[in-house]
Amino acid sequence: MTAKITLSIFALSILNAVCSAQVQQNPLPSNSPPPPDDTARFLAGMPLAKNSPLAVLASDPAWQEHSAFFEKAFAKLNLRQLKKLHAWEQNYLPEATQPMPVAFYMFSGPDFLYVDQFFPKAPVYVLCGKESMGPPPDPLRITNLSGALHNLEEAMNSSLRFSFFITKDMKVDLQSQELNGTLPILYVFLARADKSITDVTFISLNRNGTFQESRLGQGGTPGVRIDYIDNRSGDAQTLFYFTTDISDGGIQSNPGFLKFCEHFGVGSSLLKSSSYLMFEEGFATVRNFILDHSNTIVQDDAGIPLIYFNRDKWNIRL
Repeated sequence: MTAKITLSIFALSILNAVCSAQVQQNPLPSNSPPPPDDTARFLAGMPLAKNSPLAVLASDPAWQEHSAFFEKAFAKLNLRQLKKLHAWEQNYLPEATQPMPVAFYMFSGPDFLYVDQFFPKAPVYVLCGKESMGPPPDPLRITNLSGALHNLEEAMNSSLRFSFFITKDMKVDLQSQELNGTLPILYVFLARADKSITDVTFISLNRNGTFQESRLGQGGTPGVRIDYIDNRSGDAQTLFYFTTDISDGGIQSNPGFLKFCEHFGVGSSLLKSSSYLMFEEGFATVRNFILDHSNTIVQDDAGIPLIYFNRDKWNIRL
């Protein structure tokens, strides 16, 4: 008998709103950016080493209020969503916590939080969205620290409250201040997930899916590679995020992203809050890719319609 592979459909609860006031403060000048792990911890409102170049900013009232905001928000997130998610996974999808070669998260935007929660043992995570990454964040060069941290909170507010990003709001918040793009959000989620960033490299993909180190805006499909250590397990892991259009038309004109994904073979996939795009014929290519390159798919009701799952192949758990 052929073993079936797994589709699991889940639902997440909603968090209450939280808010915070901020105080403006000018930064200290710097000739070189701080280490990315220090920056991630700073943006996440987490304690810094005394010798960190950002430690001087930790006494700023704006950062202290920001830290208190995220402490409260992530505590609520853990209590109201993540603990329930872990209990659900233990009961209905224990295999998701086992090692796997890769975890794909299409239409993710910067939502590293949930793919890490569902598939914690993947050595490689591949995320994508239409949102740009922005430049490497450098808190020492922010002229309005209070405003920048407040806008970061606003950009992440819907994700922390409702488990998904409101793209329009995130776009406005991350284009209107000094922490641009999705990279600051990825940093926050990595730090709050107890990861230590070891290296950050900007890359681009050619049409064949081959990547090379690249400056932002130099052509190809832009992306970022973040190498980090999971502090609980000690495992080295890698997160890729690409800015790309994965509609049929987007893939036809720029096929490099899916060709890059093909290099990793078959893994697991998460589909969450994807706006029912998989119901549309204009997304057949990426839908078929996920079905062909996944042993396990975890999705909500906005994922791939059940009609596309071969019942002889898939073990569907609702």
